[in-house]
This record gives sequence, structure tokens and C-alpha cells, in this order.
Amino acid sequence: MDVVRQQVTADELLRMPDDGFRYELVQGELRRMRPAGNVHGRVAMNFGIALGGYVKAHDLGTVYAAETGFRLSSDPDTVRAPDVAFVGQARVRAVGEVEGFWPEAPDLAVEVISSRDSYSEVEEKVFGWLDAGTKMVVVINPRQRSATVYKSPSDITALAEADVLAGGDVVPGFELAVREIFA
Repeated sequence: MDVVRQQVTADELLRMPDDGFRYELVQGELRRMRPAGNVHGRVAMNFGIALGGYVKAHDLGTVYAAETGFRLSSDPDTVRAPDVAFVGQARVRAVGEVEGFWPEAPDLAVEVISSRDSYSEVEEKVFGWLDAGTKMVVVINPRQRSATVYKSPSDITALAEADVLAGGDVVPGFELAVREIFA
């Protein structure tokens, strides 16, 4: 991740011309994201397809792809884009159709660790999501073929390849074998 040293607002980020990169905004600081590699993209899509199919079949809300920005705070602005996100139906209906960034944190944020991510970057994202109101953050580690589910800074569940990831009260009834994320 490259940090561009200038203060930017969410509105300015939204109006930036497309230069082929993805950006996030963290407390007004612009961060350029490198394109994901093969494994990262495949793993994120595997999770997204499984979650999206389940959510659509049960009319639970909306699943978003990595390009979707979520405005987590203002003044200075923070806009993050997880690899996969979910917002429940009640919130989707309450907010309505949005042009631009989703105005709040998602109910579920999924982050896939890439080979270039540092532990501190991933931890910053996880706790940033939770602080902003995300109910569940799933961190998928392709190298370890594992997933870690965060519901709060102290409610953390590590899952191995043989385990099943459950949506709990965030995505009721959703279950996915961790091994399927890597298939």
C-alpha cells in the first residue's frame, strides 16, 4: 500500500479521475491499493459467490465487491473498501439507493490477506471496521488456509481448514466450510 501525503475528503476521493488504482482514505490520508494477485482475487471471489448466493436466495440484504467504498468517519474522512461486504436488508431499505460511497460501515467486512499485507495493516483494518460499527470482520489467510472471525476486540475465533465459518446473527443461517474458500 502506498500512502499519498495529502489531506483528502471523501467527496474529493469520489471525484478523482480513474487512474487504474483503487484508493482508500484513512483519516483524510489517501492510500493507493495495488491490484490484487491471483490467489487473493480467487479466494475473495469464492467467498463472495457463496455469500452472495445465500444472501440473495434468502433476501437478507446486499453483498458488495471490493470496489465499494464505505464511509466510516468524517472530518477527517475515512473510506475503506473491504474485499467483500454485506449490509442487512433493514439497513439497505432504510438508507435507500446511494450514489457514491455507502454512508456507514457494513454489517460484515471480509479482508483477504495478500502477500504484501503486514500484520499491522490488517489489524488496523479489523479494528477500524469494528470501531465504525461493523458487527463481524472475517480475515482470510490463504497462506495458512485459515480464517479468523472478529466480533469485537475480545470475541475472536480462529478457524482452520476443517472448520465451518458461520454467519451467526449477522448473516443468519449462512455457513461455509473454510476449505471451500480455498477451492
